[in-house]
Amino acid sequence: MWVRYLTTRQRVWSGRLAEAIPVHSKFWREQSAIAGELLYVAVGDSTAQGIGASRPNHSYVGLLARHIRSRIPGTLRVANLAVSGSTVGQAVTTQLPKLAKLDPDILTVCIGANDIASFDERRFEADARALFSSVPTHAIVADLPSFYFLPGEKKVVVANHIVRSLASEFGLTVVSLHARTRRQGLLGIARQFAGDLFHPNDRGYRVWAAAFEDAVDARIAELTRGD
Repeated sequence: MWVRYLTTRQRVWSGRLAEAIPVHSKFWREQSAIAGELLYVAVGDSTAQGIGASRPNHSYVGLLARHIRSRIPGTLRVANLAVSGSTVGQAVTTQLPKLAKLDPDILTVCIGANDIASFDERRFEADARALFSSVPTHAIVADLPSFYFLPGEKKVVVANHIVRSLASEFGLTVVSLHARTRRQGLLGIARQFAGDLFHPNDRGYRVWAAAFEDAVDARIAELTRGD
């Protein structure tokens, strides 16, 4: 009975969240048109868009933008390049060309969860190499979040080894999203996911944002010293 209930609930929520995609995309397009003295750019997937949150700016990108604004004297523009459903390879194709036209002061890269369902280690490494070799060296890269259970978690471990190895090769900062999410444990699974059991909810996105904050603060300090 519980399996049937969870399956039905997951299907209903997946439909609801799919309907939210154009709403969130419109919100971030409008945000990118607002001028600012500093530019924060996000490369990612539906989690950067905030799918699963009660509103788009409750995504980790929205929370980080609020965090940055609280720590800088001027204004901030946010360009969220993320595309819901994007894999690493798709980010290379669709998001990197847009990034090439921008000069971000702060850049977060958080992508790869959509690669896990049909994970191919060689393809993932090639796509991640193409992505990491094309972003500024001050980019802040997150490893993949915990999938908690096998077989997904086993694939995530392999993917994260690739992420960390390539980030080190290209001199990029890595934040431990996997460790931060995994230690939430069963309570986190129960309380920090939307009804589709894949996307974070507002509580979950606060955990994700917290994983980035120290690295973002370090980047702000660099920018301040540069002034």
